Amino acid sequence: MANSLNSRIVRAMIMLTLLAFAVVYFGLIAYFFFIYEWLYPEFTDDDVLRTGDIVTLGLLLGIGLFTASLMGWVLARRIADPLKSVAAAARKVANGDFSARASLRRGNFGEASDLVDDFNQMAGRLQRAEAELKYSNSAIAHELRTPLTILRGRLQGLLDGAFTPSPELYGRLINHVDDLSAIVEELRTLALSNAGQLDLQYSSLDIATEAEAALASLEGHFDAAGITVTRQLSSAVLSADRARLRQAFVAVLENCCRYAPQSTVHVETGMDEKHVFFRCTDTGPGLSKESRARAFERFWRADDSRGRSSGGSGLGLSIVKAIAQAHGGDALIFPANQPGLAVEIRLPCQVQPVV
Repeated sequence: MANSLNSRIVRAMIMLTLLAFAVVYFGLIAYFFFIYEWLYPEFTDDDVLRTGDIVTLGLLLGIGLFTASLMGWVLARRIADPLKSVAAAARKVANGDFSARASLRRGNFGEASDLVDDFNQMAGRLQRAEAELKYSNSAIAHELRTPLTILRGRLQGLLDGAFTPSPELYGRLINHVDDLSAIVEELRTLALSNAGQLDLQYSSLDIATEAEAALASLEGHFDAAGITVTRQLSSAVLSADRARLRQAFVAVLENCCRYAPQSTVHVETGMDEKHVFFRCTDTGPGLSKESRARAFERFWRADDSRGRSSGGSGLGLSIVKAIAQAHGGDALIFPANQPGLAVEIRLPCQVQPVV
């Protein structure tokens, strides 16, 4: 790297050596050939060094040392300033101020720029993680409070005699309990994924078969949402967790039912040079660029005013990404060629369990 610390130090030392040599060489030439004869016209080779010689040599040495010290100080400051900036920002981050950032003056060496950029990126991620944690805690409380409040109200009504016990009422209560259980299980899946402890049971499977099974399980949902489904399922065999993979496929398809009703959903599976993929494309309203960047955040919904009744828990796509990453792959979201949205799950061609 032309602007690296090593190259700067080497260049500085070379310049310092050349400068010291030039000062001593030309200084001595000027002194002995021009000044010395004027000061000591009766000089002979037998004469010893005079006071003027010592003063002149000392002066030249002092100039050289001063120049070297000045250049060393400038170089040391260029090295130390970004380190001090990173250290100061790190202390603020350690005290809980995740908005702290390190700064860099113009002209610093390349490694300092990389260090400051990497630190600022880390601080930015910590700040986003802190904000997401605070939002998640609030969202978890909100998501659990609604079904708990309804459940408690129904039970209190049964206790007070306000409601007549019936199979339909008990069925609704069980549905609320199932909603709570589903949220807890989704949160557990995300927590295990974040901790790197998501347990995967690997087996050989065909991604086209699993996609077809996920589509079959949601036929009723597609009919209720007025969705027309088209397929292009190409066989691709890999080693993966069958249950988790099908869970991810179902989550993507359920997302279409919620946010793209009365649309056409095209499901495609296959394999390219590096990946096995599952792609779901709808002709719904789609998302803006900013919304697509946040689509995999926990509890995020495209419309904040939507409640769980119309928008789900807001965890579906987060779980999709977590399952894909646990397999060594990823989940992506991008606009379709026509109005709508495409969600793609990419997995390595040879997914193997992580030991």
